[in-house]
Amino acid sequence: MPSPKAKNPGRSGGSPVLGSSNGRYEFMSLTKPLNRSSPPHLLQRQGSDPTTARLRASESPTRRRGSGSSTGSASGQGPPEEDGIRLNPSLIRVALSSLLAIDLWLSKRLGVCACEDSSWGSVRPLMKLLEISGHGIPWLAGTVYCLYKSDSAAGQEVMLNLFMGLLLDLILVGIVKAVVRRRRPAHNRMDMFATFSVDRYSFPSGHATRAAMCGRFLLAHLVLAAPLRVLVFLWVGLVGLSRVMLGRHNVTDVMFGFWMGYCQYNLVEMLWLSPQTLQGLLGQSA
Repeated sequence: MPSPKAKNPGRSGGSPVLGSSNGRYEFMSLTKPLNRSSPPHLLQRQGSDPTTARLRASESPTRRRGSGSSTGSASGQGPPEEDGIRLNPSLIRVALSSLLAIDLWLSKRLGVCACEDSSWGSVRPLMKLLEISGHGIPWLAGTVYCLYKSDSAAGQEVMLNLFMGLLLDLILVGIVKAVVRRRRPAHNRMDMFATFSVDRYSFPSGHATRAAMCGRFLLAHLVLAAPLRVLVFLWVGLVGLSRVMLGRHNVTDVMFGFWMGYCQYNLVEMLWLSPQTLQGLLGQSA
């Protein structure tokens, strides 16, 4: 005959979930959350237990968010994505820093004529002569003189547009230098010819921009023989090289100056004054 205890297992101490004599169901409530279908006396008993209350407080949304991040980092998932972005520098910044370091190192190595006691100090007078040949004042003065002495409309047109290009070069280089404000190399000696306020800045090289623009202008609008064209190319390259050898500029200053001067010539061609416009200007001035 079956025992009465077997007929009523819910009141027996052997029940793993509903037994009340050994507190088994309290342990189960700690390890497994009860659903809404649980009996009411279990929910009441769970809420009255202080250990269960602390466990439920620990399962609040705030604690769950904190524990989720700590669990993710402990399991090897690493920091959150935004923290990883903050901690890891961008690839572009690292590349620019590396290029800047290479630029400064190479510029210092090539500054062999920065002083008289440098390794190539004896070549310094020749480098300074190239510096004067690419200065803006000789070019402006020579262009004005040729414009005054020219007796043909075509020659005056060419000289007037060259004069406009030189003025445009001075304005654009001055603006870029004032905006960037990059200091000249530390090994440079400030003994340059006819400097202005913005000439204490290094980026870009005004000599390089002027040499590139004037070189293109001479090759495009003056009939030159092949040896003279080679000399123009050599002059442009030597002017840029002299800026680094004298310690006036870094390598990137000269390279950007060549590119800027190349683009300036395209701008001069876009703003080119035709003979009709030139005659109108000359008629108004007369």
